[in-house]
Amino acid sequence: MQIDPKSLDALLHPQFDAKALKSAQAIAQALAASPGAACGKIVFTAEDAVTAGQNKEKVVLVRLETSPEDIEGMHYAQGILTVRGGMTSHAAVVARGMGTCCVSGCGAIKMDEENKCFTLNGKTYREGDVISLDGSTGKVYDGAIATVPANANDGEFGRIMAWANKYKALAVRTNADTPKDAHQAFEFGAEGIGLCRTEHMFFEPDRIAAIREMICSDTVEEREHALAKLEPMQQGDFEKLYEEAQGAPVNIRFLDPPLHEFVPTEEADIKALADAQGKTVEDIKQIIASLHEFNPMMGHRGCRLAVTYPEIAKMQTSAVIKAAISVNKRHPEFKTTPEIMIPLVGEVKELAFVKKVVCETADALIKEAGINMHYEVGTMIEIPRAALLADEIAKEAQYFSFGTNDLTQMTFGFSRDDAGKFLDSYYENKIYESDPFARLDQNGVGKLVAMASELGKKTRPDIALGICGEHGGDPSSIEFCHKVGLTYVSCSPFRVPIARLAAAQANIRNPRNSK
Repeated sequence: MQIDPKSLDALLHPQFDAKALKSAQAIAQALAASPGAACGKIVFTAEDAVTAGQNKEKVVLVRLETSPEDIEGMHYAQGILTVRGGMTSHAAVVARGMGTCCVSGCGAIKMDEENKCFTLNGKTYREGDVISLDGSTGKVYDGAIATVPANANDGEFGRIMAWANKYKALAVRTNADTPKDAHQAFEFGAEGIGLCRTEHMFFEPDRIAAIREMICSDTVEEREHALAKLEPMQQGDFEKLYEEAQGAPVNIRFLDPPLHEFVPTEEADIKALADAQGKTVEDIKQIIASLHEFNPMMGHRGCRLAVTYPEIAKMQTSAVIKAAISVNKRHPEFKTTPEIMIPLVGEVKELAFVKKVVCETADALIKEAGINMHYEVGTMIEIPRAALLADEIAKEAQYFSFGTNDLTQMTFGFSRDDAGKFLDSYYENKIYESDPFARLDQNGVGKLVAMASELGKKTRPDIALGICGEHGGDPSSIEFCHKVGLTYVSCSPFRVPIARLAAAQANIRNPRNSK
């Protein structure tokens, strides 16, 4: 009880050498989006980060903001610095999952992407210049600062984690999209995967080509042809995750982001797609323009994609079920039970529509295999209407997972990526005490979570209740989840030990059960 769970970050990530840090002068202060320390040469594109990383160079990737296309470059970077974005921006969430240092929302930077440079405090920094980032404080430094490695391998850490397991009531899962992330999380004691974001699996060169072919298709048959190329790739990904989990639950969220995130933006890529599709460049540009949305976060995404294009849900269901069948054949001791999560539901009829597609596909595959395999279909509660009507939605959903990143922005009515422009004024004027995207707003968003939990239990007393937003790794939010009776929290791999300790402290303060 005397340990601040967040202090475990110092054991799990590299930190700056204390003596070297004393003489260093910060050149900027932004959001401490993902803990740890990093220094390296500045690069401005994901491609440059990959090239440098493959040459064993240490780099810091500096971007206006990152997107799913930057994933590979983020893997190779020691640190990530963004001009825009908040604590639940793409850069912040992905960096935390990777255990990579990230400072986000550094609005003082004047970026010149075209010439690969930026200006900060009157000084221009160019590609190849060295900077250092402290993801635990949000500070940016000029030049290199010596770091010391993470040290979570001593016996004391293991003893504290064993005590945490003894006293906690909440299960702790992880948000993981790759076998590497899942492996790290299970090493840290995760009890399953609470969120696998399938869209992160689509950005490798052979996969992005197939999904772009699907987007540019004119008929259902053409879309199915393109999706058939993706299915074995997705199946292989899921098999690897199931094998890492070794029978622990794996909750797979179906495609969530709007389709415009997958289309090319560079002229050369547009030309290549046009050639591959047998269309003109102008045709492709018209398709891309048609995908433009005034508010993409509230647009054609989530379950709405599956309602419009049921073939996407069929392909993903097929990949999930075939992967589970395959792994159970190789490892019957795992008894893998697939969990399929439909995102962004706000109306029980849309969940019923997508669930019907899922169940018809899954049941046919299970029957064909001649086995008796159980699977579950649940939903994310991330739209306020879903929380208000959770008793109806529970008629179709076998479990709820609260996606509190989206639930927070839809409840507050401001974007998690743009809120940084005005939240400082709110803190200074004591309107808000903390970032609602980093610490759960228990009075407002929390009331929706508690209400939905109670309504869900009335309809389905045995319903499993989880949280998979970034709040799942915040100690005060975890205590709230414990109090309202959630089954588990799910967080980034490197926050799993923090969540385990916070869950134990919550149960000691507010005993739910004895172990």
